[in-house]
Parts: sequence; structure tokens; C-alpha cells
Amino acid sequence: MATRALRARAWAPAAAAALLTACSEYFPQTTLDPKSDFAREIDGLYRLVLYLGLGVAVLVFVVLTIALVRFRYRPGGPPPSDVAGNARLEIAWTLIPSVLLAIVAVPTVRTIFASYAPAPANALKIDVYGWQWWWEFRYVVGKDTIRTANEVHVPVGRPVELRLHGGDVLHSFWIPKMGGKRDVIPNRVNRIVFTAEEPGVYLGQCAEFCGDSHALMKMRLIAHTPENFERWLRHEASPALPVQDSAIAIGQQIFLQRCIACHMVRGTQASIGRVGPDLTHVASRGTIAAGVLENNAANLVRWIDNPQAVKPGAKMPRLGLTPQELRFVVAYLQTLY
Repeated sequence: MATRALRARAWAPAAAAALLTACSEYFPQTTLDPKSDFAREIDGLYRLVLYLGLGVAVLVFVVLTIALVRFRYRPGGPPPSDVAGNARLEIAWTLIPSVLLAIVAVPTVRTIFASYAPAPANALKIDVYGWQWWWEFRYVVGKDTIRTANEVHVPVGRPVELRLHGGDVLHSFWIPKMGGKRDVIPNRVNRIVFTAEEPGVYLGQCAEFCGDSHALMKMRLIAHTPENFERWLRHEASPALPVQDSAIAIGQQIFLQRCIACHMVRGTQASIGRVGPDLTHVASRGTIAAGVLENNAANLVRWIDNPQAVKPGAKMPRLGLTPQELRFVVAYLQTLY
């Protein structure tokens, strides 16, 4: 008895920890709350397999319990009889699993083919590039290409086709509430087609190990009403506003001297940098450093001053700006709405 009590005490913390994992009310990257047609297809298949598996498990344990109770050893009882075989039972336990597998296989194959169906003619096409360790999204507006980073904006109720390009190494694009993940491979274009059902902000991240900061390669999908999406797209296509304030002009000058080899701000002399994210409207983004930091002055200083401390292996170099120069640059970046 003492041994059993000790074992129970040893297992109690582990059991309590397992129960606590189910106590959270906020699951931003759950797969069980679909918000698109693609995600709903996968969720329906998952629930079919789950409920079917639970039914089989319950049936097996019920039969096993009956067998253990009915045919248990009884002192003084007759020895159990030998059973050489039972054709009906053998046929049954061959046919029943075959039927169950067919029930699972048919919707699985249908869902796989549906997920690779061509995009409708009215689909919004967005090119997605996976880089170490950030996401780039490109929209074609007329003759112009609009580039933004780590936040993809889509309209509700309209099909969206994401064309996935690998910029350097293998990544995997995954926004759980929008659907299943898909690999992002250099020299190959994969596609995801879905229709967002509700306005909101949906979190995602790279789902394939891609180097030191793989876990810090996050993104956000912002689903708008059609009107708000068109408003966002027009704003994103516009150039940066001219600088009016003299202090902001100092920050812009430092930016033009130190940052334009990698970054672009349309409407200024910084028009060639494509190594890093386009910063034309960086102040309108909710996060920086690919979803790692909230977009505010303190975090901008932290990121620009020492990118490696925030994201190990980041390609952005440490520029060695003085504290005053950092403040000027950050003040300028915060005007880029």
C-alpha cells in the first residue's frame, strides 16, 4: 500500500500539469477554430477521423472489459476450452476495419484534391516570399507592385490565392485558422487558395525549421471588409508623405545615408533597397522584426541598435548609431504611416 501511495504522489504533479495545459482561454493559433473555407474542410475531416476513432476506441474497450470479466480465471472452475477459429468473427474483423478505412479515405482524398484546385478567376493574387527570417507579401496594383512585410491583408468573402516562393532556404507557410500549412521551396511555386470568412487578425508562423531564428519567423493575416481592404490597398500604394519637421528631416537624412542599401521608402531617394522589408508604411504595422516585437519607439530603438540580440542570425547588421541618431531615425520611421 505504501508503494502505491508513493507512486500516486509521484504521478500527481504530472497529471496536474497535463490538466493545466487545457485551462487556457486564448488559442491564437489553434486549428480547431476555422475561419476560412479551406480551414473548414480540414476541420471537418479532422472531426470525422476523431469521432470515428473515439467510437472504435470505446467499442474496443467495452468488448475488452466484457471479455476480461466474463472469461476471467476462477479458482476451481473448469479450464477454458480451446478455440481453433471462427470464420464469422475473422470475416467481421477484416471487413469492419476495411469499411472504416474507406470512410476515412474517401473524404481525405476529396479534401486533398479540393485544396489543390485552381483559384477562381476573381481571386486576389498575392505573392509570398519566405526569407530568413521574415515574410514578404507582394500585391500587383495596376502596373505597380506593392511590397509589405510580415502582415498580409485580405478581403473577407473574396477568394485569395497565395503564391509561395522560397527566397533562400526551405520554409513552411502556416496560418492555422486559414488552413493547412504548405512548404515554401526555392525555385518552386506552391499555392494556397482560401476565402476568409470573418474580419479579424489571425496569427501564423513558419512551420519548417529554417535556421537560428526559425521560431521567431512570425506573421499576421488581417482580414478586412471589402471596403476597408480597398482603402488599405490604396493607402499602401501611395508614397510616403514629404517630411515637414526639421527634426524628422535629420532622421530621414541618417536613414538615407545608412539604410537605403537594404530598405525602400517609396517617394524618397530610398528607392532601390530590396534586401530588407519595404518601409514606406512601416508605422502602420502592428509589429516589427517579423512579429517578435510590438511596433513602438522603444522596440524600434532596440531592434535597430542590436538586431542580433532580438533575432539571432538576422541579416540586418548593427549600424553603430549613437543614441541620439537612433532617436532621430526612430522619430522618422514613426511618421511613415
